[in-house]
Amino acid sequence: MDNEKRVMIAFALSFVLLLIWRVMFVKTPPPAPKPSGAAQATAQQAMGQKGTEQTASKPEALKAPPAPQIPVVEGRQAEDITVENDLYRITFSTQGGVVKSWILKKYDDARGKPLDLVDPAACKQLGYPISIRTADDSLNQKVNQAFYAARPSGTTLKAPATLEFTYSDGHVQVQKMFTFGSDYMVRASVSVARDQNYVPVRVAWVGGFGDHSLPEQDEFAQSKVAYETNDKLESIDLRKVNSELTKAGPFGFAGLQDRYFAGIFFPESSDQVFGAGHTTWTPENWKEKDLPKAGYAELGSSVAQPLKFGLFVAPKSLDVLETTHPSLTGLVDFGWFSIIAKPLFLALRYIYEHWVLNYGWAIVILTIILNMALFPLKLKSIRSAQEMQRIAPLVKGIQDRYKQYKFNDPRKARMNQEVMKLYQEHGINPLGGCLPMLPQLPILYGFYESLETPFEFRHAPWIGWIKDLSMPDPSHIMGLPVPLLPTIMIVTMFIQQKMTPMAITDPNQKRMMMIMPLVFGLMFFHLASGLVLYFLAANIVGIVQQLIINRFITPKQPPLRPEKVVEAKA
Repeated sequence: MDNEKRVMIAFALSFVLLLIWRVMFVKTPPPAPKPSGAAQATAQQAMGQKGTEQTASKPEALKAPPAPQIPVVEGRQAEDITVENDLYRITFSTQGGVVKSWILKKYDDARGKPLDLVDPAACKQLGYPISIRTADDSLNQKVNQAFYAARPSGTTLKAPATLEFTYSDGHVQVQKMFTFGSDYMVRASVSVARDQNYVPVRVAWVGGFGDHSLPEQDEFAQSKVAYETNDKLESIDLRKVNSELTKAGPFGFAGLQDRYFAGIFFPESSDQVFGAGHTTWTPENWKEKDLPKAGYAELGSSVAQPLKFGLFVAPKSLDVLETTHPSLTGLVDFGWFSIIAKPLFLALRYIYEHWVLNYGWAIVILTIILNMALFPLKLKSIRSAQEMQRIAPLVKGIQDRYKQYKFNDPRKARMNQEVMKLYQEHGINPLGGCLPMLPQLPILYGFYESLETPFEFRHAPWIGWIKDLSMPDPSHIMGLPVPLLPTIMIVTMFIQQKMTPMAITDPNQKRMMMIMPLVFGLMFFHLASGLVLYFLAANIVGIVQQLIINRFITPKQPPLRPEKVVEAKA
């Protein structure tokens, strides 16, 4: 019995000791916080940390390690770092890790200086390209004003190269990485993390885009937003964007463009989002009522992860666009008659590259070729016009007999019947002078588009005072605002009109036709010199052709007199 009591007491003491041991020495760890999905996993991977494995079968592994200390990484002051290849020179600032200058080395602006697609005046107020935007305005201000550490060190890098900007205050971590090659494309990765957790981030090209040497209003008037979705390119005038334009992925590319240059984001994942719009800013010494506007474009992700993309900043040259991405060629808009305008431009470029190395003379040569090809149609039209001119007195005689009747008088119909009978007797089609000219109209408009749109005509000279075929003639006659090239074109139009047969007998219509060259020519005072040159060359070729026609092919015949017709009918 005593033994049984001793055994029971031993069991009781053992149980009490076990409870005391568990309470005093074995501490149950708190439950681990749940990770924030893919964002937490990505953040752990990017920050180089290994998560603590927790298994139910090993309680000793549940003990959490001490939280790692996030090092502080920042620059000491703002410094400029320049990266360049044969095509561009990009200047970054370590303050914000943003772009302060993006110069295309092969091109000049409207003032003849190196073309910089970043406007320093607008960016000083609105921010610089590759600025960071998140949902937290205070975070945006912090990361865009902070001093970043740059790697590699140095103020100048030659492509191929990689440039990395990093910043951390122990709480917020930012990384920007740029990779440069030999072409216009720059590869980039941008990430923002708070307490080792990524946050959704956007990067923005702000402060406008394009040739900033143009007047502010003209610059914005040329600004467009472009994006490709479902293999379809959309281009929208920024002036028509009242609020921010937002497009969710997937999309091929999106960005800003002006008449001759493009800044395009190429997303690397389908969940990225594109936005674009414009904001006002105040230039120094601005006196106009309306403030100028500057466009912006931003690329972001709805997922908390690093934002990876390509940035293409380049001229809208067909060769450059085709090499980079075939769909980019749609940025060169040849208008409704692109089926005609684009082949005409390609022909001009071929003549330039293989024959003359001057786009002005290429325009002249192609104009001669086109007019020679269209000469049979023109000859048919002129012959018809000459016949109409020859019987014009007979038509006028018929009209005079019915001129006392009102327009709605049934006898007017009899007059029209007599005129049509006269045409039939002489084998004349009243539309014969117009129909052969109709095929020339699409070619005419196509030529206009082929000269108005392509980048290749920017700053392309011809001779003498014509330094830029894409701009109006800058010359003045005797100090007056009368450009020389359009004036010469007007003179040739008068000469050609004088030589071309007209079947018009109404004096008022004749006077109207006489002033048409002047009215038409005045419209060309402010059009591109290349387009004026095309019309001038076409007029000169037309004059030569008319001389040949009048002298050798269809010599001018005297008009018929009504008396002869009456005698013939009698």
